[in-house]
Amino acid sequence: MTDAGRHPRIKLMTLSEVIDVKGYVGNFEVKILKRARYVSEKDCTACGECAKVCPVVRPDEFNEGLSSRKAVYSPFPQAVPSAYVINIKECLGHNPVVCAKCSEVCEKKCINFHMSDEEVVEKVGSIVVATGLEPYDPKELDEYSYTRFENVLSSTEFERLVSAGGPSKGELIRPSDRKIPKSVGFVQCVGSRSARKGGEYCSNICCMNTIKSTLVLKEHYPDIEIKVFYIDIRAFGKGFEDLYRKSRSLGVRFIRGLPGTVVENGDSGIRVAVENTASGKIVCHDLDMLVLAVGLQPSKTTKKLQEILGLQLSPDGYFLEAHPKLQPVDSATKGVYFAGCAEGPKDIKESVTQGSASAARAIRLMHRGEIVSEPATAEVDPEKCKACGKCVEVCPYGAISADPKRKIQAQITQAACSGCGTCAAECPFDAIIMNHFTDQQIGSQVETLLAEQPESKILAFACNWCSYAGADYAGVSRLQYPPNVRLIRTMCSGRVDESFIWDAFAKGAPIVLVSGCHIGDCHYNGANLWTQKRIERIRKKMSKIGVRPERLQLEWISAAEGVRFARVMEGLEKLRRQVSPEEIAETVRILSEKAQ
Repeated sequence: MTDAGRHPRIKLMTLSEVIDVKGYVGNFEVKILKRARYVSEKDCTACGECAKVCPVVRPDEFNEGLSSRKAVYSPFPQAVPSAYVINIKECLGHNPVVCAKCSEVCEKKCINFHMSDEEVVEKVGSIVVATGLEPYDPKELDEYSYTRFENVLSSTEFERLVSAGGPSKGELIRPSDRKIPKSVGFVQCVGSRSARKGGEYCSNICCMNTIKSTLVLKEHYPDIEIKVFYIDIRAFGKGFEDLYRKSRSLGVRFIRGLPGTVVENGDSGIRVAVENTASGKIVCHDLDMLVLAVGLQPSKTTKKLQEILGLQLSPDGYFLEAHPKLQPVDSATKGVYFAGCAEGPKDIKESVTQGSASAARAIRLMHRGEIVSEPATAEVDPEKCKACGKCVEVCPYGAISADPKRKIQAQITQAACSGCGTCAAECPFDAIIMNHFTDQQIGSQVETLLAEQPESKILAFACNWCSYAGADYAGVSRLQYPPNVRLIRTMCSGRVDESFIWDAFAKGAPIVLVSGCHIGDCHYNGANLWTQKRIERIRKKMSKIGVRPERLQLEWISAAEGVRFARVMEGLEKLRRQVSPEEIAETVRILSEKAQ
């Protein structure tokens, strides 16, 4: 961090928050709220004289409340910039009559209570999202008596206690009596792998963090008794299994089972009742201290930043990458990349690796000085556009601008457009043209595929990234499925216009399938949600005009689900056989009359 602060081409903005992002790849405008520090960064030497005279005492957040700080303080050791900051909500000095002692004692006159927040706009070409994470708060479900007993600590509080720069200078002491504990217990998966609390996912670091803590304790206190209560130990990293075995060889007991009850005995000790799942017996353990290995959760700012940048979130609440294997640090929005725990829980090594990858991706994008876009993008026909603004509403990338009130027609930023085609499918005036996937091109495919014996065929619209790739996977895997399936590839299921479906039924198709990526896994930032709404709308219309809605199917098939693709096609073939030639002829007649 110090090196970054000294780098001439890196601008560090502390106490700052991104409040808005406009523009597109290569031309982002980032609006930043820079909060007042009330201490001059350039002049402050971090001598600490101001903190000595400050009368306000508050819990120190960096030390998890195990020590105190003043209203004027340094956030943490080696903070960048090396300057103090004033929490104006706690400070009394903004009213000089009440206090202002820090201002009086500061020889360099660094303190200025008249500072105010300011908004800064930075123009950047790419963005790396590295929002970090937050530890699970065990107060949420106080099943381990965290709020009731002083000697029940979270793993983050324990880390500060055993740190040489912590409140006890690295000495492990019990908060209740400041004595060195003779026995310590660790409870794993607190806030992880549970539907009731925290997240259902594994937080990745907890097992090895606990094993590291046991090794540190055994190194400094060889006679201390340590017990670890766990579901299972996940030591999958390089050298991690060796550390696990070393911890066991030093006498650390690993007990398979989580505490059911936690009570306090007479000397402020902790008694836990644990069902040992290996032996099937319930055993009580007396401990001097209990440490809860808390899981990891997404940062509280994740949701807000997701809305600002138009990103996707995984079911666990972390940012969703464009592709888990081929594009692990890219987002669905061009020019935006992920680093560290913004994308999911990971340890320091993985975070550093992903940070380096994100920097490399940004450099690769920017070093040429120009942006190369894909040819499959949208264009607006100005003669047809009525400036209704529907395309602006459905575009998942904010690539379209229009003003219905002023009747300003839609304009598409080519660099920001990813070519999903949702805008073209939703435009009520057919004013948007999708290059390489025009209405005429797709319509011609429908007509050709249904030119002969349409009643014997299944017409399927498949998105390029998932369902079409799933069909390909089924083929290379030699999976058997009905040979009468006819695929039409589109970049996204969002491109499937309502007119394509009606045209297929009008030409005698017994079954029409629209398929795409699973919800939450769309390659176009949730464009398939508009597909879902469109299909529901079409089915309602089919019911009104007397056409069976079951003849229009919607399926989510991923690129790895070749078996699922084959099964879906087998189910559709069974459904096709239930559609009689008379029913097809009646549908064609209804749609012909409707068209006239």
